[in-house]
Amino acid sequence: MSFSRGPKEPVPEVETNVWSCTQEDCQGWMRESFSFEAEPSCPLCQSEMAKEVRVIPELK
Repeated sequence: MSFSRGPKEPVPEVETNVWSCTQEDCQGWMRESFSFEAEPSCPLCQSEMAKEVRVIPELK
């Protein structure tokens, strides 16, 4: 049995404020709206994080 789901609609990408880890060898980042602290630390390596803007898929 096969189910045809048809073509998927592309997810719109928007400019989003994020926190990004300052360590060069760490890829950690999080959306600013998902942060509970004014200046969070990296959840992966516990280093400082800096604000930046990324174009990422929109969440609804």
